Amino acid sequence: MWEQVRSNQIRSVVLTIGMGVLLVLIGYFLGLYFFDSAVAGLVIAILLWTVMSLVAYFQGDSVLLRMHGAKKIRPHDHPRLYNTVEEMKIASGLETMPDVYIIDDPALNAFAIGRDPKRAAVAITSGLLQKLNRDELQGVIAHEISHVKNRDVLLMTMCSIMLGTIVILAWYGSRFMIFGAMTGSRRSSSRGGGQGNLIILIVALAFMILAPIMAQLIYFAVSRKREYLADASAALYTRYPEGLASALEKLGASTGQLKSANKATAPMYIVNPFRRKGMRASDLSSTHPAISERIRILRAMGGASFGDYDGAYRQVHGGKGVIPAGAMAAAAVPLSTKKLEGEAGEPDEVQRTRETSDAMWKMSDYRTIGCDCGTRLRVPPGFPEPSIQCPHCGRTHRV
Repeated sequence: MWEQVRSNQIRSVVLTIGMGVLLVLIGYFLGLYFFDSAVAGLVIAILLWTVMSLVAYFQGDSVLLRMHGAKKIRPHDHPRLYNTVEEMKIASGLETMPDVYIIDDPALNAFAIGRDPKRAAVAITSGLLQKLNRDELQGVIAHEISHVKNRDVLLMTMCSIMLGTIVILAWYGSRFMIFGAMTGSRRSSSRGGGQGNLIILIVALAFMILAPIMAQLIYFAVSRKREYLADASAALYTRYPEGLASALEKLGASTGQLKSANKATAPMYIVNPFRRKGMRASDLSSTHPAISERIRILRAMGGASFGDYDGAYRQVHGGKGVIPAGAMAAAAVPLSTKKLEGEAGEPDEVQRTRETSDAMWKMSDYRTIGCDCGTRLRVPPGFPEPSIQCPHCGRTHRV
């Protein structure tokens, strides 16, 4: 997949420059309107673009993880999740183990983020951990690991930060301009008078409305193909396309809305996090291919290689394939014969819910005290009392 890695590196540069041009154009009109100097606006926009590009490259992963309220786990916090990430890291050939995060949200979703394969992270919601069995979880993690392997994470991290900057600048700039026009607080330009100001105002407002839309279209343009490639890679790493297909079915049937998602970060997720409240995830998504189509492709695969995925894609989608020619030259890979259910030690949904809940309590620094009656008492950090009483049997426990 070196062609895709190289393509993503080029796209990262091109998209950063493209969104920088949009920022510069916004700065040009804002400078012309507020300072009667396009140069002043250009300088401000270029400085903002430079700062945000550096932030996106060096700290973009940390910013987005904090924004989602993600909590980093250690191997003993959630062994099933950590071991699954470790298995897929080995299967994919990554040199460095990605950091593993859990987002405390009942919605079903996951994403990968980072600057490069040596500094990457995988984040998964608590709701998804509760719903997926091990094979399904492997499929989702393999999908996200492939984004790290193919360097999609740098592309989407850079675009998320830049798109957010463009949207914020356009939003505030347009409202300041409208407010100034309504109150007449802006002084008349010495070069154009009131008529010149009106023309600048109209052009600037039109561009500030269109710029975020243009940036969003650029952002979406790269997200669909990479999802197909990630699905193909997941099938290769697990040798079991049905695991990811079954997980996507559960993701598509879910009705929960992810609270921390926004339009700038939507393409990062395994499925589009936006849908109407109480409705299933829709196939009509500008950020992702249709879930039902992705499932049909995975279930049409006769093997686990990129060539098998490309053949299934042509069968379902018709026309041109989606896998780079160099990747399809690899040897055939047979499918695994394992089953989704019935493996020894596989926890059911109740056990998975308890496992995830325990991990979230532990990461929030709550202490757990087991009572002889079977009750588990959760003691918050900084609890002021020296003892706590069991609400069921009345036994007192020292904290």
